[in-house]
Amino acid sequence: MNNVKNQVDVQVWDQVRGQVLGQVWGQVGNQVGNQVWGQVWGQVGDQVLDQVRDQVCEEFNEKR
Repeated sequence: MNNVKNQVDVQVWDQVRGQVLGQVWGQVGNQVGNQVWGQVWGQVGDQVLDQVRDQVCEEFNEKR
């Protein structure tokens, strides 16, 4: 009976651990993902804004 109980404990523990780890890892992953995405988006956004600003300045200079 002890062997069966150990198997059940292991299965339950695996499920619980999987759920808990899944939640924790999901939260951590989201935070890390947000930071990384924020950095990438910041860089891309800066490049796009620079390009737009340059184009607007060029058009503005041509019109003057």
